[in-house]
Amino acid sequence: MDREWVAEESIAVTAEPDEVYAAVTDLRRMKEWSPELFAVWVRGRRLREGTRFVGFNRIGWRVWFTNCQVSAAVPGEVFAFRVSSFGMPVALWGYRIEGVGGGSTRLTEYWEDLRRDNRGAGLVSLLGKVFTGVPAERRAEVNRAGMRTTLERVRATLETR
Repeated sequence: MDREWVAEESIAVTAEPDEVYAAVTDLRRMKEWSPELFAVWVRGRRLREGTRFVGFNRIGWRVWFTNCQVSAAVPGEVFAFRVSSFGMPVALWGYRIEGVGGGSTRLTEYWEDLRRDNRGAGLVSLLGKVFTGVPAERRAEVNRAGMRTTLERVRATLETR
C-alpha cells in the first residue's frame, strides 16, 4: 500500500463563516465531534497563532497525547495547528472556511503527515503505530473517516442550534 501524505474532507454547513470558525476554534468542544479526541488542555484564554495546547486522544484501549501549536488563526477563514510528539513534527491539521452565499459555508478539514524528510521521522512513525495502533501507511485512511464524522457532527450542532 502506498503511503498517503495528505487527506481532506469537506461539507456544506448552513451557517455563516464566523459561526463555523467559532465552532472549530472552540477546542474544548472538539471532544463532542472528534471520534479520537477526548480532552484538550489549552494554555491561555485567547486562541491565536502561537497558542499551545495538548490533545488527549483514544482509539479503543490505546490512549495518547499530542503537543499542538496554532499556526494559523484567521476568523471566518482558516484555523490550523501543528502537532508534535517528543519534539518531533507529526502532522499539520486545519480547517478552511469558505462562505458560499445564502447563509452557507463550505467547511474543509485537512491533514498533512509531517513524518518525512526530517530527523526522527522513522522514530515518530513507529511511536505513532505503538501509541495509536495505526501504521503510518493507514493514517490517511483513518483520518479521512474521522474527518467525515467530525464534520457531520459540527454541521449537526450548528444547524440545530
